[in-house]
Amino acid sequence: MAQSQGWMKKYFKSFCKGFFVTVPVAVTFLDQVACVARVEGASMQPSLNPGGSQTSDVVLLNHWKVRNFQVQRGDIVSLVTMGHKNRYVKVPRGHIWVEGDHHGHSFDSNSFGPVSLGLLHAHATHILWPPERWQKLESVLPPERSPVPSEEE
Repeated sequence: MAQSQGWMKKYFKSFCKGFFVTVPVAVTFLDQVACVARVEGASMQPSLNPGGSQTSDVVLLNHWKVRNFQVQRGDIVSLVTMGHKNRYVKVPRGHIWVEGDHHGHSFDSNSFGPVSLGLLHAHATHILWPPERWQKLESVLPPERSPVPSEEE
């Protein structure tokens, strides 16, 4: 009887050590380096969830790249959840203009205006699921979406 209690005590102690080391490391990694997210809806079609597919794309979100605001026009980004249609808007310094690929189904800067760089959550870098769509995401900017020259240019 004493031997079985000793084995259980060792097992429990080993489990706790592993748990209390692994969980904080995993949480820190997912919060600071990268995480995985499922893309739902039609707002990013055709880049993500093409053709109204029944399965949602799963993407890798790189938190590290947005720490220094290393994003460019055409990058696919994730924002922290938080009416400028058909008019020109000046985007203030320290802000970005974010638009979904499928304009009729996107809740984006056309609805809520310029976004503070502080709300930038991550940069989507790869499609991880479904397997037949596994690929690196490239920055693509449609030609009709070029910026309006400012008065300073």
